[in-house]
Amino acid sequence: MKLKLILFVLAFLMPGLLLMVGRTEAVADPTFGQVAVARVNGVEIGQMQLEHYFADYLQAQGRMVGSIRNPVAYSRLRSAALDDLIDKELLWQEAGKRGVRIDEKSVQDNFTALRNEFTSDDIFNRRLEEAGFDSQTFTEYLRRELTSQRMLSELSQVAPARDAEVEAFYRQLSPRIHARHILLPLDANADAAKVDAVYQQALQLRARIIGGEDFATLAQRYSQDSRSAEGGDLGYFSRESMVSEFADAAFSLTPGTVSQPVRTLYGWHLIKVENTVSGNAIDDRQGLAMARQALDQQRQAQATAAALQRLRAASKIERVAER
Repeated sequence: MKLKLILFVLAFLMPGLLLMVGRTEAVADPTFGQVAVARVNGVEIGQMQLEHYFADYLQAQGRMVGSIRNPVAYSRLRSAALDDLIDKELLWQEAGKRGVRIDEKSVQDNFTALRNEFTSDDIFNRRLEEAGFDSQTFTEYLRRELTSQRMLSELSQVAPARDAEVEAFYRQLSPRIHARHILLPLDANADAAKVDAVYQQALQLRARIIGGEDFATLAQRYSQDSRSAEGGDLGYFSRESMVSEFADAAFSLTPGTVSQPVRTLYGWHLIKVENTVSGNAIDDRQGLAMARQALDQQRQAQATAAALQRLRAASKIERVAER
């Protein structure tokens, strides 16, 4: 990721952090009369903080708030954004308890690297000001983010997979494909008119792709799932890892082709297969290397999720209904 994009994400990720930076300890003081949407061990997360973060959470996925017309999808995404803010606060609090700190040189090195992506101090400072920061508050933000990242890393350490585990994992793998998808979600109780309307939208998107528009770009804009920011990239997966309707359609495609709209319990999908890997397409050395990487990534993701769950279970978290 380019440093300028990192600055964009950092600078816009949580403008509400200005309500908290500069404190050595988290305290439950209301700021600017904000209405709390959550409390984490007594520390309030304000509604305005969530508003800022939610807009940027969506923007990082290539979406705009006004483009989400499905109220269920909107509620789910907003809840996920609040979960992120809660996890950030939990990590910050845990770092304070354990005395986890980031040395000043690391903070300054990150600040300098970001600054050097801009052609002048004036442009850099104006960009910070537009995001609601100055140099001091942004430095504090970097310190907080880097501290939280280190805390999560320490809480979710996992040993590399042993050779025997990698080999067993590799032998279990069935043929896999690398695909992207666009998901247009549907409620489980959607009526026939709604189902057809979303189907027609999927057909229109497919026509644009067949006409030459980039699948990944359209996925970033229109797909409503957690992979949209990556252009709908699902990576490599086996038939068994997907619901049957999706798997049947995906595994019937040849690389470079796009499916007709496929209905699953999640909604309508468009699928594009990028590549296929069959059992005899790779030698054992390459296959074992791929299996090791996949297994390590799987275990790291599980360890990260488990670490955050432990923090949540040991904390008092109150979610307040928004007004």
